[in-house]
Amino acid sequence: MTTTDAPPDGSPPIGIIGGSGLYELLSDAETGRADTPYGPPSEPPLIGRLGSRAVAFLPRHGRDHRFAPHLVPYRANLWALRSLGVRQIFAVAAVGSLRSDLGVGSLVIPDQVVDRTYGRPHTFYDRPGRVAHVPFADPYCPVGRRVVAQAARAQGWEPVESATLVVVQGPRFSSRAESRFHAAQGWSIVNMTGQPEAGLARELGLCYTTIAIVTDLDAGLGEGEGVTEADVFQAFERSIARVRTLLATVVEEAPVEPGCSCADVPPIPDSPPPPGPLS
Repeated sequence: MTTTDAPPDGSPPIGIIGGSGLYELLSDAETGRADTPYGPPSEPPLIGRLGSRAVAFLPRHGRDHRFAPHLVPYRANLWALRSLGVRQIFAVAAVGSLRSDLGVGSLVIPDQVVDRTYGRPHTFYDRPGRVAHVPFADPYCPVGRRVVAQAARAQGWEPVESATLVVVQGPRFSSRAESRFHAAQGWSIVNMTGQPEAGLARELGLCYTTIAIVTDLDAGLGEGEGVTEADVFQAFERSIARVRTLLATVVEEAPVEPGCSCADVPPIPDSPPPPGPLS
């Protein structure tokens, strides 16, 4: 596999962040360069084609799942994708359900996020100088969310579109008391990687959409011994074929000009140049 700055026919305008089960998505994949001011990303992004579109794929935890949620190099990951020309990101995530009506295999497209992590580098404004306070009232791209919902319905996978994702520190799962507390706040799903990923994407002016797959009932809802890693991995694997089909449609239908306000943020000093329009 060769290393490239971008495919010969132009930079990849769409990025996908997800697990190793999505490696086979892209055809004619090459390894993109991954030098960033924040060190190396989880893996050098793969650049290839999904249908008619150039796409960059980056496995959040690394090819061998070696990065625990609190150790994922989120800043390097987002910076590397932006440097390759990515403008819109679709982030696939396994989540636990905090609602009895959201069973295993449900598709959730959250519209809000609550960050309960700590100790993670969560901004690119990490040294004295010009600081910008970017808007984050609506954390996810409205256009990306709409495209995912329409594509899901077309394949018979009814999505849940009004949901709050609460992000916990990990790598342990929640206690029953923590899980019940999260549910009592009216939050819908829980995972360990949704932040600072979404916030960093906004600072870079990227459209960012989470595609959440329910893999378990969180400890406060379930019975027995609670959630296990094996349960999560097995449940996600059962959904991976549907996820691939969904992503293929989403990538084809993402609009050339999103028309959203995600990119309306002040430029970060020394950040990669603004990427061009989707193509």
